[in-house]
Amino acid sequence: MKDKPYILLVDDDPNIRRLVQLYLEKEGFAVTCADRGDDALAEFRKLPPDLMLLDVMLPGMDGWQVLKAIRKTSAIPIIMLTAKDETFDKVLGLELGADDYITKPFDSKELIARVKAVLRRTQGAEEEKEEGLAFPGLTVSQTQYEVHFEGRKIEMPPKELEVLYFLASHPNQVFTREQLLEQVWGFDFFGDSRTVDVHIKRLREKLPGCEGYGWCLKTVWGVGYKFEVK
Repeated sequence: MKDKPYILLVDDDPNIRRLVQLYLEKEGFAVTCADRGDDALAEFRKLPPDLMLLDVMLPGMDGWQVLKAIRKTSAIPIIMLTAKDETFDKVLGLELGADDYITKPFDSKELIARVKAVLRRTQGAEEEKEEGLAFPGLTVSQTQYEVHFEGRKIEMPPKELEVLYFLASHPNQVFTREQLLEQVWGFDFFGDSRTVDVHIKRLREKLPGCEGYGWCLKTVWGVGYKFEVK
């Protein structure tokens, strides 16, 4: 199955599963389907996919619970599926580790474009050979998904680590919130960039006293953020 990009499709609507599977297979993807959240986790553990399409409203476990469970051990790309009449907090989804979201009913071309865009970004990042970043008191490895600060391993969700890695890869360069969303999450997040502020706040809480090492996550008022190295 892994000779083709492998997608795990999770939705309790058989008509949506059938149509989406048809779209994806026509584009050359291998697809496995699940209609329950707990079954989706079992399939994920059996053979981790290259990408997961995950409905929010599911029997067994809902999409948020599945997302949180997977993010404890894996950074695989996950696109959330949601109906227009469902309560869907986009900021919450991104904070929990979703890579993108798409609202039902969706156009087949849009769905395929989103899937390909997320795969290009994540697979491209995996192919980059990097030895990791090192600053006084801090090491960050995106290939190992590990951060060490003051000699201790710091637990971080994937997106927090990716924000830190991206900023630290461009020391003293200022990025707007919109640029960070595009670079880290891989798409334009319309109208609300609070999720960047939340991630920066959590990073600062996990890296106390970093100014003493000559670097910090600095707010540039009216613009955005930078990894400042003195």
